[in-house]
Amino acid sequence: MINFLKRNWSVIILIIIGVLYLKNNYFGSRYSSYLPSYGGEMDILPMTGGGSNMMALSSAKIGSVSNYLGKQVAPSESANRLIIQDTGLSLQVKDVAKTIDEIEKSTREFGGFLINSNLSKPEGGASGFISVRIPEVKRKEAMTAFKNMAVKVVSESVNGNDVTDQYTDLQAQLDVLQKTKVKFEEILDRATAVNDLLNVQQQLTSLQQQIDSVKGQQKYYEQSAKLSKITIYLSTDELALPYAPTNEWRPTVVFKEAVRSFLGALRNIGNLIIWAVVFAPIIIPIILIVRYFKRKGNTGK
Repeated sequence: MINFLKRNWSVIILIIIGVLYLKNNYFGSRYSSYLPSYGGEMDILPMTGGGSNMMALSSAKIGSVSNYLGKQVAPSESANRLIIQDTGLSLQVKDVAKTIDEIEKSTREFGGFLINSNLSKPEGGASGFISVRIPEVKRKEAMTAFKNMAVKVVSESVNGNDVTDQYTDLQAQLDVLQKTKVKFEEILDRATAVNDLLNVQQQLTSLQQQIDSVKGQQKYYEQSAKLSKITIYLSTDELALPYAPTNEWRPTVVFKEAVRSFLGALRNIGNLIIWAVVFAPIIIPIILIVRYFKRKGNTGK
């Protein structure tokens, strides 16, 4: 077997290159064409009852429809923007447990509340995090208070998400649903047959569920905009924080990266071997044919 590989190593390399080319350029693109994609159609459910037909948004699809509209509609010119703020802090502190208690206490004083917190004590220093919600009007004041509790502020980030257009879309949906509900209520007042009464009542129940769902989404946006989320990462070791300095040399991190790279290389080699085995019924006959013509040429000489 070894002698066989030595004699035909150039042919084997060419065949492997060809297999890899097919894998990357033919099979990959062919498989990707079967992947599902999200089109521009919005899901709607037909609703019938009392002799009238209408189209109403499914309550299960309201969230996805509003997200779709938010991506497609141009930003409105509303002066009152609805912004959801998420803030992150990385703090080096002397005592993680004590600082978490102080942050929770300060949060209540600012009119906010605790979402969750975690404390761990690995070798080399304690670490943890705490997430709170603070009224937006007091966010800057709270941030200053939290920073004053630290030995060093390692990093700070503020992310804003403008949901004004999504909120406006929800209001438009709500107006349509409420008008439709009024129409069905008028039909209900005129209905006399039992089947008509049951059908109209069923439609009214479905409409009310959709209205409640839209109102719930609106309330979520309103409350999220009023109460900013602040997540504080704490540690006695600066390098243990999520946003550790990049100019520090850490041999353990380098070792882990090297191990991951080595495992990735092994995985690629394994993939190559599997492909070679699968294409062996093609590769081996080609090699034998090449050897045959080689020998024939040498015999002729």
